[in-house]
Amino acid sequence: MSYDYIIIGAGSAGCVLANRLSENPKHRVLLLEAGGRDSNPWIHIPVGYFKTLHNPKTDWCYKSEADPGLNNRALDWPRGKTLGGSSSINGLLYIRGQKQDYDQWRQFGNTGWSYDDVLPFFRKSERHELGDSDYHGGDGGLSVSLMRARRDICEAFIDAAVEMGVPRSDDFNGARQEGAGYFQLTARNGLRCSAATAFLRPAKTRKNLEIRTGAHTQSLVFSEAAPLRATGVRFRVNGRSETAEINEGGEVILSAGAIGSPQILELSGVGQSQVLADAGIDVRHALSGVGECLQDHLQIRLVYEVNVPTLNDEINNIMRRMGIGLQYILSRKGPMSLGASQVCVFARSMPELDTPDIQFHFQPLSADKPGLEMHPFSGITSSVCQLRPDSRGHIHIHSPDPAMAPKIVPNYLSAASDRLRAIRAVRFARAMTRTEALNPYIVREHVPEKVPESDEDHLEVARNYSQTIYHPTSTCRMGPDEQAVVDERLRVHGIQSLRVADASIMPAIVSGNTNAASIMIGEKASDMILADRKN
Repeated sequence: MSYDYIIIGAGSAGCVLANRLSENPKHRVLLLEAGGRDSNPWIHIPVGYFKTLHNPKTDWCYKSEADPGLNNRALDWPRGKTLGGSSSINGLLYIRGQKQDYDQWRQFGNTGWSYDDVLPFFRKSERHELGDSDYHGGDGGLSVSLMRARRDICEAFIDAAVEMGVPRSDDFNGARQEGAGYFQLTARNGLRCSAATAFLRPAKTRKNLEIRTGAHTQSLVFSEAAPLRATGVRFRVNGRSETAEINEGGEVILSAGAIGSPQILELSGVGQSQVLADAGIDVRHALSGVGECLQDHLQIRLVYEVNVPTLNDEINNIMRRMGIGLQYILSRKGPMSLGASQVCVFARSMPELDTPDIQFHFQPLSADKPGLEMHPFSGITSSVCQLRPDSRGHIHIHSPDPAMAPKIVPNYLSAASDRLRAIRAVRFARAMTRTEALNPYIVREHVPEKVPESDEDHLEVARNYSQTIYHPTSTCRMGPDEQAVVDERLRVHGIQSLRVADASIMPAIVSGNTNAASIMIGEKASDMILADRKN
């Protein structure tokens, strides 16, 4: 079979692309997803990420290399292994980032990617609970709802941030990001709204859209004649190799994410010559930026025992846990309708900064890390991350076998500026527990175990207790420079009929959770692809 568009990866951006590119019945579209269908019921229950994270049926269960910046700890790197990609197993938190993030993308030389350019695409995809406004869309596919759960300990955390000089906020995706308040969720009527729910479900009955799950891409196919041009995709389904081709004027779009997209390029002979040689792959097209410039948000998770009941008490008690389940079945409300965090704080770790440089994810529960058993006491988690890390890592293959996971080298805290921000972030977080609003609830500090005093002590807290917050980006970054992989229209440099459209193209990571931005990238990519075809 031949197609007008072959999309590799049914994640946040890929689902949008599949929907928009198949709206015209004349366009034949193939969507390839290496994972399975999103039929696991836990995918659709908001709190179900506790069951889907670290589950090899729904999570690729990647693991980073031992990282010197984290005292040689290796971290779990969950990625969605299902329709919807990571939007099917994430924490449902809807954050776009700061206006300045996108204006900086434009300043890097990427025409059409300023905040004013991308805001219409955020609005296009969104169906906000409060309807259409200057900053929000009211009739898009992605449902965005307000947080309804309120607890005294959550209010105390917000009040503590206000005591620290942070204004209260009702909308982090509006005119100003800085503030303390409740997250907005990609959910509707107590159910998760993944990219698959929002964009694939309305389109899956179209006769011109073919969705293949369990289709593991082996490599891209290129023309033999110059100039180099993508002509199709080789993939395996149930142990059998297949090839799909594109029609004249068609395109292959890589939307496999910050891990999968550079991996597929390298498996196809596109990347750094030495990396390819070491993996036993012939160089088809040398492109030094493939797999480089990796960024991620590193969250430093501080845990406290408190003197009021939290979700730990409810989940650890079998009768109360059954009551939570019954409440959700009957009303789609209660703890099972919650996202991964309830309270968000965007703050400046130094008052002289122009915009927030740290973000808090607050949870009225505690565990050693998400997806594991709760602590046996009433606990809260104050998780803080630095929004714009300067440290850069890389992701590269080390084998010609597509089933072999690439090596993930984040290089966390390798930049001196990141180490200083980590110190300030931990100091800020611990200072919040000494405020009049929050201190009366605190019984003891559970993490870190030893009270830090010096800057080096606080840095050790970051090295020993931090985890990824699941936001890998920038491994196929957009730009005109030598480390860029795609241009401002997401076309791979030096290769015709091939684009990348996912979080890997971010020139720099956005200041916040990355799912909303990934969906926007899918929207804008679709618009550009259709415009280029028309022209």
